[in-house]
Amino acid sequence: MREFIVEADGGSRGNPGPAGYGAVVLDAATGETLTEAAEYLGTATNNVAEYRGLLAGLRAAHALDPGARVRVRMDSKLVVEQMSGRWKIKHPDMKPLAMEARSVFPPDQVTYEWIPRERNKQADRLANEAMDAGAKGEQWSPSLSRADLATKTEATPAAARAGADRTTEATPADAPPSAVSAAPTADHTAEPASESVAGGSGTTEPAPGSAVAAGGRTAAPEAVPAAAADAGGPRTVGGGPAHPSASSAPSAPGWSAAPDLGAPATLVLLRHGETPLTPQKRFSGSGGTDPALSAAGREQAHRVADALARRGTIQAIVASPLARTRETAGIVAARLNLDVTIEDGLRETDFGAWEGLTFGEVRERYPDDLNAWLADPEAHPTGGGESFAETAVRLAATREKLVAAYRGRTALLVTHVTPIKTLIRLALGAPPESLFRMELSAASLSAVAYYADGNASVRLFNDTSHLRP
Repeated sequence: MREFIVEADGGSRGNPGPAGYGAVVLDAATGETLTEAAEYLGTATNNVAEYRGLLAGLRAAHALDPGARVRVRMDSKLVVEQMSGRWKIKHPDMKPLAMEARSVFPPDQVTYEWIPRERNKQADRLANEAMDAGAKGEQWSPSLSRADLATKTEATPAAARAGADRTTEATPADAPPSAVSAAPTADHTAEPASESVAGGSGTTEPAPGSAVAAGGRTAAPEAVPAAAADAGGPRTVGGGPAHPSASSAPSAPGWSAAPDLGAPATLVLLRHGETPLTPQKRFSGSGGTDPALSAAGREQAHRVADALARRGTIQAIVASPLARTRETAGIVAARLNLDVTIEDGLRETDFGAWEGLTFGEVRERYPDDLNAWLADPEAHPTGGGESFAETAVRLAATREKLVAAYRGRTALLVTHVTPIKTLIRLALGAPPESLFRMELSAASLSAVAYYADGNASVRLFNDTSHLRP
């Protein structure tokens, strides 16, 4: 089995302040540098930058060989201890990034080792080069010569170039959220299992290359247009072209699109049609009565099938095993003349004792459990249901399997509210509380395109115009 060493680092000149990361993948047997990654992040904290460096390094290693063993070496004691499972991750900015990092490789393929800062010079250099480029309004790329970078950094104080104000080790895991973390919503009384009310104006920190449609806002330095849902649609990263011409400077995973990434794996996300519980806004997960579609839900499924047939881009259909999704998928499949594959990982969250209840009924009967669930993604519904954190781990593993299976193709995933919101959240690198800020109508469509460099772009339709007569 091939073995890689990933060295990663990140820094912030201000904490929070202008931030960047660097990562390098080495061949463990020869010490040869296989690929480098770096990116200017805009305003972020040291911890966020370090986690983003780790994530970029793991993605770059995965792009080289997903079956390899990986030894991660970092000078951040915090990241190493948290990713090794010895320290609990309490900070809301860190949890989604750590969860995403754990999903890149199976856990038994990755080990973590702390190293002194002087042994992490290559990743540290890359992080500072990215921050220096960002200070000039540029995006780091390997086409920038060492001479150019040396000239540009002469005006930068040495302490800043060395990562001044790097208080990573001194920053506790439960420190207050950074400037880029999403502000909490004022009212968490949305119906997360059925129709979550969109709200809050906080910004989130997207994963590199992600795009937000339908008015989404990010803390990225430049707005990134939404990608087309169809395979091969246009995409931009950091303001540059999605697929540069052959004469463009080469690139690598982690900071921009490579010259030829090929067609992405595009997962079109379809929420099932209405059931009798949907208009009543009742919790309806995988542990309840497993209701079938109502007459209105079947009509919605037929209309979305017609819309997808007109579009003509769906090449495969995958569905959750629950009755409402299988029925919706069956109606669409009959219209498109495709088979349906059942994927257990796409099932809805198990809401335990809350199944079949309205939000108000849950608040009346289980107020303490509900408040804990709204505040902590690791909290479980009453009666031992599934936490949002557990759902995210399951969906991240399912996503990796489906992206590998449908690389270069467009697949329709017929699933539920929480899985769709979770896939979108993970693609954007948004915090768990963003689940309460998305509205997802019955039979609505969204899409995520996953590219070969590990980046993703999101298109949010949430459009039910195809359901009207």
